Amino acid sequence: MDKEIKTTSALQPLDVNRRRFIQMAGAGLFVAGFNAALPLPAWAKTAALGVRETQAKSRYDLNIGYSPITIDGRKATSTGINGTVPGPLIRMREGDFVNLNVTNGLDADSSIHWHGIILPPEMDGVPGLSFRGIAPGDTYHYKYRLEQAGTYWYHSHSRFQEQTGTYGPLIIDPKTPEPFHYDREHVVMLSDWSFENPETIFRNINLNGDYYNFQKRTVFDYFGDVSDKGFSPATKDWMAWGRMRMSPVDLADVTGSTYTYLMNGNSPDMNWTGIFNPGETIRLRFINGSAMSNFDVRIPGLDMTVVMVDGKKVKPVKFHEFRIGVAETYDVLVTPRADKAFTIFAESMDRSGYARGTLAPEAGLSAAVPALRKRPVRTLDSIGMGGMDATFFGGGMDHSKMGHDMKGMDHSKMNHGDPNVPGPKGPTPFKPEKGKSNVAMVINNPKNLLHEPGIGLGDDGWKVLTYKDLKSNEPQPYKDAVDREMTINITANMERYMFSFDGKKFTEHDGPYMFRHNERLRLWLVNHTMMEHPIHLHGMWMQLENGGSNDEIPYKHTILVKPGEKLSAKITPIEKGDWAFHCHLLYHMEGGMFQVMRVV
Repeated sequence: MDKEIKTTSALQPLDVNRRRFIQMAGAGLFVAGFNAALPLPAWAKTAALGVRETQAKSRYDLNIGYSPITIDGRKATSTGINGTVPGPLIRMREGDFVNLNVTNGLDADSSIHWHGIILPPEMDGVPGLSFRGIAPGDTYHYKYRLEQAGTYWYHSHSRFQEQTGTYGPLIIDPKTPEPFHYDREHVVMLSDWSFENPETIFRNINLNGDYYNFQKRTVFDYFGDVSDKGFSPATKDWMAWGRMRMSPVDLADVTGSTYTYLMNGNSPDMNWTGIFNPGETIRLRFINGSAMSNFDVRIPGLDMTVVMVDGKKVKPVKFHEFRIGVAETYDVLVTPRADKAFTIFAESMDRSGYARGTLAPEAGLSAAVPALRKRPVRTLDSIGMGGMDATFFGGGMDHSKMGHDMKGMDHSKMNHGDPNVPGPKGPTPFKPEKGKSNVAMVINNPKNLLHEPGIGLGDDGWKVLTYKDLKSNEPQPYKDAVDREMTINITANMERYMFSFDGKKFTEHDGPYMFRHNERLRLWLVNHTMMEHPIHLHGMWMQLENGGSNDEIPYKHTILVKPGEKLSAKITPIEKGDWAFHCHLLYHMEGGMFQVMRVV
């Protein structure tokens, strides 16, 4: 039986010089000399009674600063908020005009982005785009009216500060009663922590994309494939992966080899515990605040019912497991009737580790922790390359030399779409520029995969939630008819750690993508890479076209796009200005997968 975790008394954030911070990080020491760790915020402590009674406020003062943190006895320096990682729980009310003062106690510029919140562009918190950032010692006054409710989060949008602890949960209470009942609620915030300096991580994966992958395939795996598939198919697959210079087990760029996966700031051994009374219905507000980690979440012994996704109500669906991409939020209900503990198990998608917590009727209890499942292995079919239905590039090699006919619009015109299209056209074929090395492959026939749970899921005999299951339970304020379509291609050369949209990194684009104010736009996303990408659009909703009517398509602020997948979302830009659009895998965004959406 696990003992209850005890925290130390509150301390003030220590003033750690940034140069000293980087020196300690680079040395892998991070904080030699700190003898105590700041406590977790009250909402994140183990044996938490819940956050239902947390008072909503319209004003918060947040201070970003260097703060000590201890995980499993190992000490480090974070860029915490008000001295803790995660930061304080912000709870506000729909309809309120809110004031949030953010002071930068670092000696580098900082920022806070209110993820998923619809607000004026100057309040969005993206340095260099919506504002200049917060200089060291300065305070920025965010002020806006809340026009939504639900579960969200906030984080720095400055370099790698999100990775080092600048993030926290955000709850907006609704003006009107929600269409579901619960007795108690807990925030379950997932994240990934490394004792390595994120600049070192970024350098390592730029030099070698497999640097943190210690689950590589070996010749013995090849022999196993020969036994299962036969010599010719196994050899063909093996040679295809080799020619592409890709690995079928490249599931995550940064893995449990350097990450400790956290639940509310607690490691698996620290065992965050949320209290319940048997028979209560518990609302669990799941938030993936990771830098690079998608998680597969289940609670053995309990059914879950989803009621909200990305802060928007959906019609209830009962299930047993779900994949939560980086930056997504899921609100689920559980009703534990037995007087015993239940494990909340969040397994990293690549099976290199997990975050773990407990729901229990009293502190100090724990339940069995599932074993990590076998690492998934990608197939050519699973990434849209069955039958070699893709064009491959090597060092900028012309695609025509591969014998494929890539008919379509000129790259410079492909993103403007046709304003007179009466029905869905489908994504525009993608033709990369010749001589560019930013694109390793193009999927010629991408697939609609919203009904699929994702790699490594669906074979365990229980129900896995998919995007296809989601039906909006919100009013639909936007029209059905689409005024225009456009396509954005998700592209990469992962061997060279280059990530881009339409084959161009942010610095290579001629200008922003253009949206029209209040138009009804259908945006196609096509993933030409072999990795999942959580794509986030600031300032407006993406309504995912998953087969439902216009009134039922779910609202999303972040969409996890599978390899070889095509999908579409309806968008109505309601605020003029410049908005960020990017992959929410932090190192992919910094590696070039970022663009600007200009609403005029």
